[in-house]
Amino acid sequence: MQLAVFILAYPLLWLISRLPFKLLYLISDGVFILLYHLIGYRKKVVRNNLELVFPEKSDAERLKIEKKFYKHLCDMFLEMIKTLGISDKQMRKRYVFTNVEEILKLERDGKNVMIMMPHYASWEWVFNLNSFISAKAYAIYQPINNKYFDKMVRDIRSKYGTTLIRTFESRKIIRSAKKANELVTVGIISDQSPMLNRTRHWAKFMGILVPVHVGGEEICKEHDIVPIYLKVRKLKRGHYQGTFKVLAEKPKEIEGYGISESFLSETEKSIQEAPEYYFWTHKRWKHKDKVPAAFQKP
Repeated sequence: MQLAVFILAYPLLWLISRLPFKLLYLISDGVFILLYHLIGYRKKVVRNNLELVFPEKSDAERLKIEKKFYKHLCDMFLEMIKTLGISDKQMRKRYVFTNVEEILKLERDGKNVMIMMPHYASWEWVFNLNSFISAKAYAIYQPINNKYFDKMVRDIRSKYGTTLIRTFESRKIIRSAKKANELVTVGIISDQSPMLNRTRHWAKFMGILVPVHVGGEEICKEHDIVPIYLKVRKLKRGHYQGTFKVLAEKPKEIEGYGISESFLSETEKSIQEAPEYYFWTHKRWKHKDKVPAAFQKP
């Protein structure tokens, strides 16, 4: 069944990836009408999230953010498919890094790097970074249930040479790379909600106490990897700008889970700047009423 679905869908996806951007975004507009107005995909989740984190905004203000978010969501989905057929020249024009020299300087100093990103703006085209660096690039990701679509997504994301690794194997692979004196750059999306039985830290995110993924920070401290926040701005439709910010030059010296909290703080700044580009369909605050007593205020 998985193969049949893939065989039926792939020719259409391939065709879409060859379309010019103007036509691509016309399709995106149509998908928006279908997804938002007709299907109402996760609309309740999005509205609950926006009401929760922006109680000071009016219903009209939140509705405006909601509609802009869905339009961006459709754009990003089509842009991911477009990666199959986009040229290197187009990619460099449409996803620009403002200070890639920050990464190159760390490389010259023999430092390994972890790029920490939230689900914000575009995380699909960041793989373009591999065109600029010399370190071996890895990206930690969660597999898709359909193994054929999973392979397609891995092929898309590895187009520029990045090796995708699953969460459970990431520590072993990074440990082996360090033992072999291999310089690495690791990408990780760190704003997901972890499973409660694996949660080791809670912190405020958009003013609400939530469980926090700390695996990225722990890997940085274990292997002395420099954590860097990638701030992404959507300049206009199909054009993004990425800026790197070092979160800790000496990660082992940061107490507690300070790196993870700094990451959340930077993510909040991005959301406040342009909230429509955050991934509001995620149930990021679903555990807000399950805070352990140790983390509750007396």
